[in-house]
Amino acid sequence: LPHKIGEVRGLMTSAIFNIPFLKHVYSWVGGSPVDKRTFLARLHSGDSFAFTPGGVQEVFNLNPEKPRDVILYLQKRKGFIKLALTTGSPVVPVFAFNLDGSYKYWFPRDKFTKKMSRFVGIVPLVFWGRWCIPFGIPNPRKIHVVIGTAIDMPKEGENVTQESIDKYHGIFLEELEALFERHKHDAGYADRQLKII
Repeated sequence: LPHKIGEVRGLMTSAIFNIPFLKHVYSWVGGSPVDKRTFLARLHSGDSFAFTPGGVQEVFNLNPEKPRDVILYLQKRKGFIKLALTTGSPVVPVFAFNLDGSYKYWFPRDKFTKKMSRFVGIVPLVFWGRWCIPFGIPNPRKIHVVIGTAIDMPKEGENVTQESIDKYHGIFLEELEALFERHKHDAGYADRQLKII
């Protein structure tokens, strides 16, 4: 599969493109906002791209008191499946092991911050890596990226049904969980548990 993907670009929260320095950094590396218009344009042009659908809710569900839990906020994230069904574009589950140890982080966990973060689309956090330098070099980690089998989507155009969305979203979650389970021992995650919420 990887030899068929070609160049892969990243889509990320639109909020990043409103922050002067970050906007330039992410634009230089080929990033684009993960809004519906950009998403559909990429699908129509046949581009391969990666994104993390969990967003703010996933960040707020991280619990430092439960370090063995690997949290993915995906149960309610079905928009990307609908758009893939609209264009008949395949969806490929991907998981990156050991990202969670690259940086340590802190952010306020109060209700106001959560509400504000959801409104603006980004969590105001401080993160630090090697030598405790804020926003600096990540801690040395062996990142292990695994790529699953492409899930072919029928092209339903503007007639996408909720039944189709639920069906293919369920397939995606099953494939992602199976991908994690297949590779967790080799990646050093034998004692970790994937929780899709």
